[in-house]
Amino acid sequence: MKTAALRQSFAKGGKRHKAAMHLIPNLFTTGNLFCGVFAILSVFNANYMAAAIAILVAMVFDVLDGKSARLTNSTSHFGLEYDSLSDVVSFGVAPGLLIYSWALSGQGTFGIAVMFAYVAMGAVRLARFNATATLSDGKYFTGLAIPAAAGVVASLVIFDHHVVRTGAEIKPILVLIITLVLSFLMVSTIKYRSFKDLKFRGGRHITYLVWGILGLVLVAAWPQVMLFVIFAGYALLGPVERVITLLTKMAGRQAQPKKEQPATDLKI
Repeated sequence: MKTAALRQSFAKGGKRHKAAMHLIPNLFTTGNLFCGVFAILSVFNANYMAAAIAILVAMVFDVLDGKSARLTNSTSHFGLEYDSLSDVVSFGVAPGLLIYSWALSGQGTFGIAVMFAYVAMGAVRLARFNATATLSDGKYFTGLAIPAAAGVVASLVIFDHHVVRTGAEIKPILVLIITLVLSFLMVSTIKYRSFKDLKFRGGRHITYLVWGILGLVLVAAWPQVMLFVIFAGYALLGPVERVITLLTKMAGRQAQPKKEQPATDLKI
């Protein structure tokens, strides 16, 4: 009797089954939040590499959170709010503190203002996303997503540590420019592809597989370089596509033949 009751409680549609399905994405969200807190503590200890890696790991948990919620059909208002609050910590506060402590601490009040601008614009981006989530078609994001912006910051720290090693004079200027650009892109109306509408057409699966393997090989071989290239390339993808679209429209208008004016009858 107990076994039958236990099976029934975990059957599809049972209360315990639904609770378990809602628990899975929330656990991934908690992992995201933990990585964000760990990144903040690492910044306090001046361990910037650990902070950058923790932010990247938080991105993995954030992706798994959304995927698991959709696969288990367990999306909820609570999960959306919990995910947004975790994102503010992991992709807003943690990268902001990393930026300030790593490069902007010597810039005084201006450095604090730039750091706050990044955190504030990230919070505004999340609030706008939550407010328009039901109206979005899912194919495009309006503005740069805050995890992508945090990815640029984290991969920049790793790229600089292993490859570039910019000097103390160049680093603050470079980080100031990048931070202000990221802040603007997050609250802009520029469309970014979500890549959720990718359709793998028949006959080309092998091609996609080959390109996917090559991409994984490059990331595995040069993660310090390729991670920054991928995140920076995605951040620039939106503005580049916007410029191309505007130029195409302008070229199309100029290419349209002018309508001939109707000839008027001359009066003698």
